[in-house]
Amino acid sequence: MIRSFDPAPLDPGRLDALLDLARRAPSAGNTQAVEFLVLDTPAAVAGYWDLTLPPPRRQMFRWQSLLDAPALVVVLTRPDAYVERYSEADKARARLGESLDGWPVPFWWVDAGAVIENLLLLVTAAGLGACLFGLFEHEAAVLSAFGVPSEYRAAGTIAIGRPLDERTGPSQDGRSARRGRPPIADLIHRGRW
Repeated sequence: MIRSFDPAPLDPGRLDALLDLARRAPSAGNTQAVEFLVLDTPAAVAGYWDLTLPPPRRQMFRWQSLLDAPALVVVLTRPDAYVERYSEADKARARLGESLDGWPVPFWWVDAGAVIENLLLLVTAAGLGACLFGLFEHEAAVLSAFGVPSEYRAAGTIAIGRPLDERTGPSQDGRSARRGRPPIADLIHRGRW
């Protein structure tokens, strides 16, 4: 994740190609209910930040160059698509086609997460930078402002662009970054827990 972007615009065709590849992640029942809201004009990007980080709060924001990212991609999912898909004849046996409450694991989030990870890896492989962050309390306002139908949910937003300079790799100055990773041996449980 980077937090400092060159504001130069991205080629829309290049971004679309990355999104096309990212969407090919696994999908429960091949539901394919992940879509993208792409904000890649200065006005659209500014509109997003005006909703999620209003000017008074923006002045105190720690990562000012994050706001320079030329593209923001809001990754969306439509949970009801999973109920619809699993009510079809070939999936009815799973008994997940009645309501969202019947799903022991909400696969709309799992599938959206797989698409997000694909996109983050693809962006990095393309020599660009990215930063994933949540919409939290701003989700409804953002989706409404950009005309997203009410049945969609946002899994997160990804800022995408060229890194501002070589020093914008993973940030080590935040509390989260200092947490480190546990040894892999502590996370692998072979045979049984």
